Amino acid sequence: MLAAAAVTAFAADNAMPEALPCPPVNAVVIERFISAECTACWSAPAARVDANQWLLDWIVPSARGDEAPLSSASPAEARARARRALRYEMAVDRASVHRSAARSTPPLLLHVVSGPAWNGYFGVQVDGGGRPMARATVWIALVETVDAGTDGSAVPRELVRTVAGPYASSELRDGQPWQLLQAMRWPDTAKPARLQARAWIEDAGGRIVAMAGERCAAR
Repeated sequence: MLAAAAVTAFAADNAMPEALPCPPVNAVVIERFISAECTACWSAPAARVDANQWLLDWIVPSARGDEAPLSSASPAEARARARRALRYEMAVDRASVHRSAARSTPPLLLHVVSGPAWNGYFGVQVDGGGRPMARATVWIALVETVDAGTDGSAVPRELVRTVAGPYASSELRDGQPWQLLQAMRWPDTAKPARLQARAWIEDAGGRIVAMAGERCAAR
């Protein structure tokens, strides 16, 4: 109910600025992983990401937990995502980059929208269609846009702050249209005005084959 109410409020809000087009759902996805121990990785230069590519930045928790210097921005799910994408454990002093190739067939439909920040939550709605590969799953995240020169980062970032999933509904498996509603709480250290919802579909091997976002003008 919370998610549905928030999304309904979002749809009625005529004050939202018009967003620029997102990359297509099947565009290349670049994921940058850094350890919560590696402050130098956060402040170091990094290769630019093309405007027609999706970007996710992950800070991966370390064995020191809350004692790591970047722990406040390291969602617990980042460790599992790094394992699925990279197929190895993150080093504490190195950044890693993973690239999911664009997928053209079969066509997958994906759309995400969120309600305004309310009482510590965003209500997120994800709609999808098409037939993905067997054992595909859907994931939802709140991503914080960090401009270059902000918070000590030398490059623009799309920082994953919280994640929900995996979802594997019967409609997804059958190739039928489907919808997810999720109330997502943002971390206390996140800035709600910089957050946007993001959704993606992973294949059984952890490769992202479709992604959608909102408010892409903030990228």
